Amino acid sequence: MTTVTPRDKSDAFDRVWSDPRGFIGWLRTINNVPIAHRYMVTGFAFFLFGGIQALLMRIQLGTPENTFLSAERYNQLFTMHGTTMMFLFVIPFIEAIANYMLPLMLGARDLPFPRLTALSYWTYLFGGIFLYSSFVFGAVPDGGWFAYVPLTSKEFSPGLGLDFWDIGLSVAEVAAIGAAAELIVGILRMRAPGMSLSRLPLFAWAMLVTAFMLVLAFTPLIVGTAMLELDRKGLTRFFDVAAGGDPLLWQHIFWAFGHPEVYIMFLPALGIVSHIVQTFSRRPLIGYRAVVGSMIATGAIAFVLWVHHMFAVGMSAMMMNMFTAASMLIAIPSGIQIFSWIATLWLGRPVWKTPLIFVAGFIAIFTLGGITGVMVSVVPFDLQAHDSYFIVAHFHYVLIGGVVFPLFAGLYYWLPKITGRLLSERLGKWNFWLMFVFFNVTFFPMHVAGLLGMPRRVYTYETGLGWDLPNFISTIGAFGFAAGILLFAVNVLWSGRRGAAAGNDPWGGDTLEWSETSPPRAAQFPFIPAVTSRNPLWSGGPREGIDSYAGAMLAVDAAPTRWRGSVCVTMREARPIAVAHFPSASIWPFAMSVAFVLIFAGALVDSGWLALTGIAGTLASLVGWFWPMDSQGIALDEMRGAAGRGELPLAVHGPVSNGWWGTIVLIIVYSIALATLVASYLYLAQRWVEPEVPDLISGILASAVVGSTVLTAVLNWWAARNSRRERLGIRRFGLTVSTGLDLISVACIVLLFAYSGVGLTAAGHAQQSLFYLFLVFSLFAVLTHLAIAGTACLWTWLAPDDERGLAPAKNGALMGYFVAAGWMVTVTMLYVGPRML
Repeated sequence: MTTVTPRDKSDAFDRVWSDPRGFIGWLRTINNVPIAHRYMVTGFAFFLFGGIQALLMRIQLGTPENTFLSAERYNQLFTMHGTTMMFLFVIPFIEAIANYMLPLMLGARDLPFPRLTALSYWTYLFGGIFLYSSFVFGAVPDGGWFAYVPLTSKEFSPGLGLDFWDIGLSVAEVAAIGAAAELIVGILRMRAPGMSLSRLPLFAWAMLVTAFMLVLAFTPLIVGTAMLELDRKGLTRFFDVAAGGDPLLWQHIFWAFGHPEVYIMFLPALGIVSHIVQTFSRRPLIGYRAVVGSMIATGAIAFVLWVHHMFAVGMSAMMMNMFTAASMLIAIPSGIQIFSWIATLWLGRPVWKTPLIFVAGFIAIFTLGGITGVMVSVVPFDLQAHDSYFIVAHFHYVLIGGVVFPLFAGLYYWLPKITGRLLSERLGKWNFWLMFVFFNVTFFPMHVAGLLGMPRRVYTYETGLGWDLPNFISTIGAFGFAAGILLFAVNVLWSGRRGAAAGNDPWGGDTLEWSETSPPRAAQFPFIPAVTSRNPLWSGGPREGIDSYAGAMLAVDAAPTRWRGSVCVTMREARPIAVAHFPSASIWPFAMSVAFVLIFAGALVDSGWLALTGIAGTLASLVGWFWPMDSQGIALDEMRGAAGRGELPLAVHGPVSNGWWGTIVLIIVYSIALATLVASYLYLAQRWVEPEVPDLISGILASAVVGSTVLTAVLNWWAARNSRRERLGIRRFGLTVSTGLDLISVACIVLLFAYSGVGLTAAGHAQQSLFYLFLVFSLFAVLTHLAIAGTACLWTWLAPDDERGLAPAKNGALMGYFVAAGWMVTVTMLYVGPRML
């Protein structure tokens, strides 16, 4: 008999988590660490592209009546600069840091859906390349990063420039939502035992709130960009006043995303700052619960601020007063956190290393940005300053001061963990002072130029208006700030070769990431931590609480060794409840992202064959993605009877599984998309003089879909409840019939398209446009449920004894509830709404 030594077990554990080799292996990698590396490098490259565009614009504005850039080229650079910084740098870079640090910080071996992490990265990369390919084709977007209609309609922006923006942005949005879903489930479910919500690291709290905000904010933007692209294709009339549309609808949709996005970028920065202040003050943060509450409050209030971008469009005084109050109110939770940091520094023993110096600069700059934010929340002042360079100065103080400075602080703090090398403190301090001084040299004069009347979004100006000197100073400052960024890059490259070895914990940090090697190996945490405090490394160490869970955790001590697994915990108290199976390396995330690009390229050039090829590739990738894995079968065999041995069972289906929670996030995304359509309908309906009422036959078809979706939901619920082997017949019947009913629902919706001719009439009036979009959305929802329930049905017939087949049955039941409820909402809006109007 062969004896397995602890060393053999450890080697086998390392091998099962190792990355595949070679170029194909590089494409198949799904581990969080290498994917996060790619995310960070790609995001920083886009940051440099956006910075170069800013420098070119500053050269143009450095002197009056300059001809360095034409008006057209300036508008293109202006559009791409804003789009790059907002969509291709800040949010992806923050998600990259979260993908890397959160598993280490939470004591997990990976995030719950590694293939989704890889898919999000590839989709983001290809979306960015797609957008920047507009330079190659001479069709660079020029409608601003906000794409206000009607200036971005086909009439005023012909060519493919805005289509590149619209479609490329949609790809990046999908990637951001995928990453957000990963973070939500990961933070709530994949933590070290004992790490209850009251002990959760503040960066994890910040990313949890941020991830929910991403889902809530980006989903309406996906709907809005789809509406804009359909209008540009001439298929709909959502924003055409002559056809019952309204261009202000776009502003409402865009800023309902745009203002929360400021806090989506800001909240992770607050989490980073809290950790740095805590570590370098050598004491726990003052007011932990108050800081957590302020993060949640900031995330909630952020969604009722969007109209303060629209004070100048004309609205009631009561409405403006309400949004003014909300704009001022959000300063309170931000102030709570600033006072918490100051109190912690005051009562601690601060060590002024480069990360903490960047934090100090952030507090100073962000406070100034917050003051001007309160100023522009006051309607009379905003009406004077709106669309002036005062606003440009304000949001750069908020976004660079409030986001970029904390990000650089975080890089100086965590890069030693990522690279294993310390950055130069001397270069780091020079880096800070260059960025801090020249940031203010660049953007403070813009306040003055704005108050002197300089409008934003202009490519030149006449001499003698008092704008010459502020613009010249700003241009000098921009190049000084760029030198600071260059010095950071030099520091990173120098430290990679000659920097001192960092060791596991160079700063004396308190959270779990500092207990792992620097850089961490692919097989993170062979022995899962168990914590008893918020600051585990300052108390009893990463395994302080293991005695409470020792028996249950035996199955994951340097194990499993034939498949990838980690612990799932309860949401609130973090009690270990199961072992989750993780997929190994896979080509399907890369393949699916390529298929997405084909779909969007087909939409760009109106090529049905290209789009159909992409759809076929997506379907093939989905089949490969969900095809049963050998490692799952091995896991089932190894873990069978684990609960009887006092060990953790395998999480296969139901609320104990990550897939069940992922389905809930998917339903949230669908629900927000539906809510966006409903809000658009209610907003535009006020402008319709005589809404068209659907006829009887159309109503009968809609009623048939109501009946079939409700019955499908009931049958799917019934099948999911009867999961025992002796109830196989009931489960087969329920899933088979519900799959058939889904096909009937699809047929009825297609008949509604054909009978109403809505595909032809949608371009005639905004009401018909919304009818069309509601039907398209409902068809997607039903097809999603059909795919899940159909998969569950196949399991019951082809592998009835396999426990894995219960997962799609139970997930499909959740989706079935949404489809039935969503179609009822759709019928209410399309059939009851016109009669009420």
